[in-house]
Amino acid sequence: MAEKLLPEGVTVRNPDKIFIDGKWTAPSTDKTFTLIDPNTEQPVGRVAEAVEADMDRAVEAACKAFDEGPWPATPPAQRAKVLYRLADALKKREDELVKAWTAQVGMLSVAAPFIISGGTASVRHMASVTERYEFEKHVQSSEADTAIIVREPAGVVAAIAPWNAPYTIMLNKVVTALAAGCTVIMKPSPETPLEAYIIAEAIEEIGLPPGVVNLVCGDRAASDHLVCNHGVDKVSFTGSTVAGKRIASVCGERIARCTLELGGKSAAIVRDDFATEEAARLLTSTITVFSGQVCAMLSRAIVPRKRHNELADAIAAEMKKVKIGYSDAPDTQLGPLAMERQRRRVEGYIEKGKETADLVTGGQRPSHLNRGYFIEPTLFANVDNASVIAQEEIFGPVLSLIPCEDEEDAVRIANESIYGLNGSVLTHDHEAAYKIARRIRSGGVAQNGMRADFSLPFGGFKQSGIGREGGAEGLAAYLETKTILLNGRPARFAN
Repeated sequence: MAEKLLPEGVTVRNPDKIFIDGKWTAPSTDKTFTLIDPNTEQPVGRVAEAVEADMDRAVEAACKAFDEGPWPATPPAQRAKVLYRLADALKKREDELVKAWTAQVGMLSVAAPFIISGGTASVRHMASVTERYEFEKHVQSSEADTAIIVREPAGVVAAIAPWNAPYTIMLNKVVTALAAGCTVIMKPSPETPLEAYIIAEAIEEIGLPPGVVNLVCGDRAASDHLVCNHGVDKVSFTGSTVAGKRIASVCGERIARCTLELGGKSAAIVRDDFATEEAARLLTSTITVFSGQVCAMLSRAIVPRKRHNELADAIAAEMKKVKIGYSDAPDTQLGPLAMERQRRRVEGYIEKGKETADLVTGGQRPSHLNRGYFIEPTLFANVDNASVIAQEEIFGPVLSLIPCEDEEDAVRIANESIYGLNGSVLTHDHEAAYKIARRIRSGGVAQNGMRADFSLPFGGFKQSGIGREGGAEGLAAYLETKTILLNGRPARFAN
């Protein structure tokens, strides 16, 4: 591997190695991934690339740790204590995690600390869930003197995280798997591997048994090889619906378990009681969060037809106020897209949008920035909900304004999508928000904005995914249920 290259302030010790069976080891080849700062288009990091043989080594280590090691049989209370120690170890690395996220994909440095600290806090929450969770219970049965329902770890988990929120998403998968007693192979995105390296170093610091957590960063072919490995009992994947379909088909072929958190095209329904200026500010500040690169993004605004034009004007005025700049500038409101291919993707959708809708504002690269993967916040008006820009996930700061006739029509439009991840109702009437939320076919709906509590279940309907992450429901997804029928009562259930 060439000379080590890391973002300033990030102190990963072994970027030229992979983490397998409790040891930092050289990968099978000298191939590497180069990390590019989207603000400058310059290299800021380099890590080892794992290939198919390395994936097999990681699975072998995880299988051995599950079949022969102590972790699956460790009492839940003890597993919870380990998670608390992991949270402490990661807390010390939060500044590095912020710098890594900003350098790799351009997350705003003013916003990143809050999200990173929230990710670390989620470890403590899962530890508390583990302490309370009923892994074993005695129930009544007509067929046996004693019936016991136990929930046991699902096995070896392949945890595959995306580039947009690499720390919080990967960490959630790892800690939930650990809480269940599973062993894990971390497979981060090649664009954002540093967070997984820091998690692996924290795992090493707290002294988990060898093979319980492993780290291999590979390309699509290597990742597919990992998913296809019969030693993997469960795949936990967050990413595109296209990739999710491939994973679901592979898991379906051998009846492996999977949790899939996939794409979205979430709708915000604007009711008449919500002021125009208030809606414009909210929708603009939302679509610019991480440059629109959020799976739960409110990218469709469904508005009363009689208010459509005034809302379009107000949103355009708000978008023109947005400060576009480099990710580390304290006054930046909209940073770059994560990578060159992402900017090309967004620009391609903008061109398609011009064919069927009215481009009100944006759609260009900012004239004052001569480098970086930047794009202006973009508003399309008079959008047909059947059009490409209303149906396909753009993953950029592009908002579609869709007129509706009434509330019934708004709900119909919101549900006319292959996706069902998130949604919002913009209203000051709590009762109306609840009633509309119950009719929207999505995994989450919030009043007045893009909101989520990741200590609670998170996931999607339809092609937005399978299963849930977060809370007790998320823990259950990493467990298998077993029924035991006995002629007598074991000592632990004697009382």
